[in-house]
Amino acid sequence: MTSPDSTPSTPADRIRNAVARRVPGRSLEGPFYTDREFFDFDIAAVFARQWIAVAVDAELPEPGDRTSVEIGPYSVLLVRDDEEKLRAFHNVCRHRGARLVEGDDGSAGNLVCGYHKWTYGLDGRLLHAPSQPAGFDRACFGLAPVHLRSVGGLVFVCLAEQPPAGFDEAASRIEPYLLPHDLSRAKVAARSELVEEGNWKLVMENNRECYHCDEHPELLRTFFPTYGYSEADIPLRLRPAHQRYLRADAELRATFERLGLPYTLVEELDDRSTAFRIQRDALDLAGESFTPDGTAACRRLLGDLPTARLGHLALHLQPNSWFHVLADHAIAFSVLPLAADRTLLRTTWLVHPEAQEGVDYDPDTLQRVWRATNEQDARLVALAQRGVSGPAYRPGPYAPTEYQVEAFCSWYIARLREELNR
Repeated sequence: MTSPDSTPSTPADRIRNAVARRVPGRSLEGPFYTDREFFDFDIAAVFARQWIAVAVDAELPEPGDRTSVEIGPYSVLLVRDDEEKLRAFHNVCRHRGARLVEGDDGSAGNLVCGYHKWTYGLDGRLLHAPSQPAGFDRACFGLAPVHLRSVGGLVFVCLAEQPPAGFDEAASRIEPYLLPHDLSRAKVAARSELVEEGNWKLVMENNRECYHCDEHPELLRTFFPTYGYSEADIPLRLRPAHQRYLRADAELRATFERLGLPYTLVEELDDRSTAFRIQRDALDLAGESFTPDGTAACRRLLGDLPTARLGHLALHLQPNSWFHVLADHAIAFSVLPLAADRTLLRTTWLVHPEAQEGVDYDPDTLQRVWRATNEQDARLVALAQRGVSGPAYRPGPYAPTEYQVEAFCSWYIARLREELNR
C-alpha cells in the first residue's frame, strides 16, 4: 500500500517520488489525478512536448478560415492560408500579448488584433503596426509558429521547440488506413464540446477499456462487448456475441482483401513517443455504422468506398485522442485539459462533402450513439474523480481487459521520467 509523502518536499520531489513508487498493473496514486502541481507538470511533460490532436482539416476548409484551441495555459491559432496550407501559431499578439482569436472566428482576410490593431497575414507575418517609430522592423514581430501536421485529414500540433522523434514514421503507417475515406475533403456535420468533471487521464483511461461497457446500451447495439478480451478470457455470457463477432470479422476480412483496404492490427501503445493503435474491426447487426440497427447514418459514403458494410476503423493515439472512421461518416475525439479536475472532450462528426442534411443524413441519428456514450462516460469519470480525491483511495489492480489502460499509464509515466531527467 502506498501513501502520499509525509515529509515536506518540493513539487518536483513529490512528483519524482510518486513516479518512482508507481506499481505497473495498478492505477496511479491520487495526486496524479487531483493536485495542481501534478497537473502543471502534465502540461509541461506531455501537452507541451508531444504531438497533440486538436482538429480536423474539415474545420478549416477555405483560405482565411481560422479557429483557436486551448491546451492548458496555451492558446493555439489554426488558420488556412491563401495557398490553402494549414498553419498554426501561438494565439498571442506580438505587441502586448492580447489574444487574436477567441474560439471559432469564422473566415476573413488578415488577422487583426482587437486591442491595438496590429495586423498579421495568414502566414504569420506582421503587416501593419500603427504609430511605430522610424526604424521599426516588422519582420522581427511575426506570430510565433507552432509545429503542425495533417495526417489523413486529422490535425496535430506540437508546442515544443523540437518535436519528439518518430511522428513521421507513425504517420506513414497510419495514413494508408485513413486515405480511402478522404477525410481531408469531408465536411463537418456536427460538433460537441463536453466538459467532464475529471482529470484528463481519467477521461483517457475510461476510453481505453470496455470493462464498463454495460453502461453504454446505445453503443452496445453495434459495438462488440468483447473488446479487450483474449479468446481464453471471454465469459460465458459474452460467448454468443463473440460468435457473432467471429462471423462478421471473417466476412469483413474477405471484403478488405478484395478492396485492398489495410485492416491488420498495429498496436504500439507504450514503447514509443508517438504511440498508437489502429485496426479495422467489425460492428454488430448490419455492420455499417453506429446506429440502433447498425445501418448507415449517411447515404453518401466517404471517399469512393463501394459498400457501407466496412465496420469501423478504430485509431487511438497517446496522449489525447481517438477516432472512429466508418464508410458513411467519421468521428474525431480530442481530450484537452482544463484543470486538475476538469477536461474538455471535443467530438466532431464528418460526412461526405456533398452530403445534404435532411436528405442524406439526419443530424440526430448521426450523433445519437456517441452523444449518449459521451454523457454516460462523463458521469463515470466524475464518479472516479470524486473517489480518487478521497483519503480512502489506494491504487487498485487492472483486469486483463484493461491492458490498454496500463499501456496508457506506462506511456504517461515514461514521459514524466523524461521531463524529470531533463
